Order: sequence, then C-alpha cells, then structure tokens
Amino acid sequence: MLKMNKYITISLNGAENMEKSRISRNIINRRKTFFIISLLILLPFFGIICSAQINAEDYAPILYYEGEETCYPVEAEYHITNSNLESIDIEGTNINFYNNYQGTVNDNGVIDHYKSQSRNVKVYYRYYPDDTNPTAIQYWMFYAFNKGDLNQHEGDWEMVQIVFNNDKPSSVGFSQHHGGQSATWDQVEREGNHIKVYVARGSHANYLRSYSGKLGIASDRVGDNGRVINIGINELEELNDQEWLEFPGLWGEISSAEDFALGQAGPQGPKYREEGTMWDGPVAWNQRLSPVSDLMFILEWFVYNLVTIFIIITLAIIALMLFFIYRRHKKYGLGPRIVSLFYINGINLHSIGNILCIIGIVIAFIGLFGPWYHISYNVTGETAGSLQTDGVVELIKLDGTNGLQVTRPGTTGPIPMTTIGIPFSLFIAIGLVFLIIATIGISLSRKLGKKYIFRGIRLIIPFIILLVMAMAIGSIATPETSDSIDTTYVEDILGPIAESPLGGETSTTLPTETGNVQIEISWGFLIGIWLLLFAGIILIISGILEIISKTTFYQTKTPFPGQPQPLPASMAPIVAPQKPLQPEEKADPTKPKANFCPECGGKIDANAEFCPECGKKIK
Repeated sequence: MLKMNKYITISLNGAENMEKSRISRNIINRRKTFFIISLLILLPFFGIICSAQINAEDYAPILYYEGEETCYPVEAEYHITNSNLESIDIEGTNINFYNNYQGTVNDNGVIDHYKSQSRNVKVYYRYYPDDTNPTAIQYWMFYAFNKGDLNQHEGDWEMVQIVFNNDKPSSVGFSQHHGGQSATWDQVEREGNHIKVYVARGSHANYLRSYSGKLGIASDRVGDNGRVINIGINELEELNDQEWLEFPGLWGEISSAEDFALGQAGPQGPKYREEGTMWDGPVAWNQRLSPVSDLMFILEWFVYNLVTIFIIITLAIIALMLFFIYRRHKKYGLGPRIVSLFYINGINLHSIGNILCIIGIVIAFIGLFGPWYHISYNVTGETAGSLQTDGVVELIKLDGTNGLQVTRPGTTGPIPMTTIGIPFSLFIAIGLVFLIIATIGISLSRKLGKKYIFRGIRLIIPFIILLVMAMAIGSIATPETSDSIDTTYVEDILGPIAESPLGGETSTTLPTETGNVQIEISWGFLIGIWLLLFAGIILIISGILEIISKTTFYQTKTPFPGQPQPLPASMAPIVAPQKPLQPEEKADPTKPKANFCPECGGKIDANAEFCPECGKKIK
C-alpha cells in the first residue's frame, strides 16, 4: 500500500512538473514574441540613434585661409540686419534680393563695415539621412562679401560635405563657384576626422590642397599662410532651424540681367543654390563633381611653385656653367678679355657681330617690360547697362611681367589671370644672362656665332606663338544661340582677328531684348613683342657674321678643338745645318782698349782726357 501511494505520489509530482515545464515554455515563447514585436517597433528609433552617432562636431572642417583674406564665416543675420529687402523685374521675372546698404559691388564698403564689427565665426551644419543612398553631413559658410578676381558680389554661400557609407566616411565634396571637386576620404588632408579645407582668397572657393586653385579660369589664390579656424561646438549651428532658410531670392545686390554673366549678382541661399541640387540630393551632387587625382595634385603643386622651381633650376644651371668655365680656365685659359662678347678691335666681321649682339641684348631687355598683345573694346548704346565703357578698355592684354590679363566687362582695369600669370620676362631675361655667361672663355668665333643664332631663334618663338594663337582664334566654337540674344556677333569679332592677326579694328552690333548695343574691337601686336622679334633677328645676323669671320680670339694654353695643332717631332720639317759661326778673335791684352764718349758717342783713346769730337772732358 505504501508502495502504491508512493507511486501515485511520484506520478502526481511528475505530472505537475510536466505542466510547469509546459507553462514555462509558453511564457518564454510569449516573451520572445513580445521581444521581436518590440524590436520591430523600436528598430527605426534604433536607426536614428545609430545615425545620431555621426556627430557634426566630430567631423567639422578645419578652414585654412590665405594671408590677405578679409572675410570669414559669419552668421547670416549680420547680412539681413544690414540689408534692405528689394526686388527687381528681369525679363518678366520678379527677383527679391538683400541689398547691403553698407556698400556696393564696386567698392569695399561692405568689407570695411564687416571688419569694423566684432563678429564670431559661424558655420551651419545639416545632417542629410537617406533610406536609399548614403548619408551626408553638410557644412555651410556665409561670407559678407565675395571679392574674387573674376567675380565680385555681395554675400557668398559656400559648402563642404562628407558622404558616409555604413556610417563610415567615404568621400567629400567641396563647392567651387558653380561647381566643385570630389575626393575619396583617403585623398583628403585631415586631423583625425576633421577635414582640412583651403579657402581661396576673396572667392571663398574650397580646395583640397594649399597649392591648388592655380589651374582654371577662376584665378583663385589659395594658401595656408593666414588664419586657421577650427570649427567647434561654439561655432556650429543647425541649419534646418533657421527662419531665413526658405528665402528663395538673392543674398546680394543685382541691378540688371548682365550681372549674372558678370559675376556681380548675389547668390541664392543653401536650399536653392544650383537649382536646389546641393540641398535635395547631396550624394548625387557629389557624384557629379570633378574627381581629383594624385596626378592633378602633382600638376597643381608644380604650377603653384613654378617660379620657385625655375629659380632653383636657374641657380643650378649657373653653378654648372661656372664649373665648366673653371675647367676651361684650368685647361685652356679664358683669354685676355674673358668674355668673348667683348672682342671688338676695329672694323671687321667678328667685331661687328659682337657689337650687333650687344645691341640685340639691350633691345630684348627693353622689349621684356613692354606690352606684347592686346584686344580692346568699347561698348556704347542706351541699353548697354553695366556693359557700358568709358572709352576704350583693354579686354585682353599680354605682357612679359604679368602674363595674360583680362578685364571683367563693367570694370575699368585688367586683372591678372593667376592661372597663366607667368612672368615670361623673367624666363627670357635669365636666358639672356645665360648667353653672356656662356661666352666666357670662347676662343673661336665660329662657336660664339652658333650661340648667338640659337638665342636669337628663342627670342623669336614668343612672336610665332602669339601669331599662331591669333590666327587660330577664329576656330573657337560659337556659343549656342538663344531666343533672347543673337550670338552670331562672336563670329563677326573673332573672324577679323584671325584674318588679320597682326592688328586691326572692327565693330558689330549686339541685338538684345531691350535694344542694340554697339561694340567696337581693336587688336594687335604691341611694341614689346616687336622689340623681341627685332632683337632675335639681330642676334641671328650677328651669329652669322661670327661664323663667317673664322676668327681665333686668343691662343689657348693647350690646343683647343678646332685650333691649329702643333706638328709632332717626327713630322717636324728638316732644316739644313748652318755653318757654325767663327769664334771671335781673342782680344790682345797689349792693345789699348777703345772707349766711347758718353756725350756724343765718338770713339776716343783709352788714355784720352777729352773727346776729340765734342771736347767734353772724360776724366
């Protein structure tokens, strides 16, 4: 009975345990289901939390400015509080704009007022999440004034952004004028996660290297020799929270439709810049930018340091030339006048050649500092607007000192294009100095003449290049025509220049919506390039005269190649032996020696006291 009761008890306990196990499994299953449902509900929030880990402050850029920069990122309210909200009708479209009353696009009023204020640096950031594309962080900078070489306007919005893939930075995009550059994360200079941005002076275009900006028509000057701004939490402000963000107008003055083409119209705000592509699709905008390459960085560095590299190479060449001159001195000597250019001794071919060479060098140096080529214009007409000129203005000017210069229509003076602002005069002048050094110790006029001819040809090359460029200008493609402007006038201007590249004048009428504008164009080679051409011809003639003269300026220590060589002893001419001279008769000691008068030279006896010829007393 006890055994049965024990069995019953055990059975009941087992059934109870099985029931408890079943209940436990149900509870666990319900908890799993609840956890999964909760996870699905909370997953978007977890996504936001994870995305929020990409902090704007952690990736804020470091801004490097050129030494002469005058404006730095400032809060947009500064511009709004110092501007009048105005509007203008352009071709039937009403455009609202902020007009800063502290100055205009043609003066430094806005810049001077900004500099007089104690304004903190402000950078606006915006986090851009996208379910289908990588995310991005944008950093927007507003500048009070844009004073670029080729564009000048009130207000300036610029931006840099970082694109992320799987919460890791993958690429960057830098705004530059109406475009920009993109680069991979590995191509960017940075401190930790903080990218380095090199801001161009005046235009505030953003570049990836301190030596960039020289390539391109923008004429941007970049450097790291000015202010450096590390963007921290105190300088950052959320862009989406700004009330002015929805303003669709221009952040600067505009007076006519021409201001857009001249770069004098204010920019649109972040949400509307580049037709909204920078705001609505940052990743797509980034992909449309020009990608940088390591080769481009090398080329930019070379162009940026071109003058320095040229000076270093020049000094190295001069040192090498002096070394060879020293060797020439030890082996052959340098001659009595050292510089063979100065062997001028009478009216002969080599003297005339050297005189002409000196004259050619002087003329070439004068030509280096004169203007070389120009294209000038004059715009008249009641509807010319900002294109109107006060007389003739140089549109394009080329000289040896500043390189190529252009004038923005609507302004009065030429602006050097830094991209090709090469001091050609420096290169040519160094070449002339090389010519003078190379003539040291030359003993043969034939060799001297070849150096004159070679340098003369090099002086003519700039003239030939300009001539070819002027003749080829007619092949420039004509811009596409539009309904508002007939662009066939471009052919009317470029055609005559190509047909008569040495110089000329022409005029054409530009039809616009509001009336006709008369454009007068003049062009041609100027005094500087003509002097270089003349100097080159003179040097070539002087070289020919030196070659024809076949002169040996001096006898070298050892025979120089080309000089007559002494015959070896085995080939010396045979000379007939001469009859030996008879020995002199020995003087007779008993015979008195003859003396001579110191006064008249007459012969006197050895013991005579007076000269029989002149009567002078001898003793």
